[in-house]
Amino acid sequence: MAVDEGLLAANEPSPVRVLRENGTSCLVLTADHAGRLIPARLGRLGVAESEQERHIAWDIGIGGVTEHLSAALDAAAVLQAYSRLVIDCNRDPSVPTSIPEISELTPIPGNVGISKADRDMRVREIFTPYHARIAALLDARAAAGRRTVLVAMHSFTPVFKGESRAVQVGVLFNRDARLASVLLGLLRAEGDIVVGENAPYAITETSDYTVPVHGEKRGLPHVEIEIRQDLIADAAGQAAWAARFARLLPAADAAMHASGA
Repeated sequence: MAVDEGLLAANEPSPVRVLRENGTSCLVLTADHAGRLIPARLGRLGVAESEQERHIAWDIGIGGVTEHLSAALDAAAVLQAYSRLVIDCNRDPSVPTSIPEISELTPIPGNVGISKADRDMRVREIFTPYHARIAALLDARAAAGRRTVLVAMHSFTPVFKGESRAVQVGVLFNRDARLASVLLGLLRAEGDIVVGENAPYAITETSDYTVPVHGEKRGLPHVEIEIRQDLIADAAGQAAWAARFARLLPAADAAMHASGA
């Protein structure tokens, strides 16, 4: 594949979608895995369509949750449209899992042995525009003197490599637990859900990109939310979980802010 031919055709969607850029909320939402598009030039990456509907391709349901939450809070949101099988926008491009040759137990033939030029093309046309748009939004808010709290929205599969997960919602953090600790308390107080602290995942510099780069490095209060996909697979579930977080996120932020954290 020649580099100068480009990856995305002129009629293909942009890798980034922004909602309520000038929303009044201090919360800014991101959804790194909201979509499962694959550029036409890459075919299906050698992966069956049924596999592309699974978690290996995208975060099922999180796009709808993020859209509802953005509307409920009048919060800016940045969503990524292409499948993580093309390039994972929550991984540093230098790590092997950025463009996986196998995802969970599924081989991805179209990612095996690709050239540096092909890798660079995926970074340049999908990864970089997405993160540049987040950075530009955060820069603009900072220049305007606006307070910003970053909320990274994700979903996780109920069964991973044959192991069932009881956790229904996870609150993730790394070095900065200011917002996460308050949100954990509020979620546990709900009484009707199983809440995980840094479960089913924990944030690291190699397993994550959005929070370390746009949250930690800027010193912004932040949290990563993981919702189990069977709970948000349909429109009703997406609306219900968005409504829950529309209550709890502002409350958590207010409590954190009041404490001086």
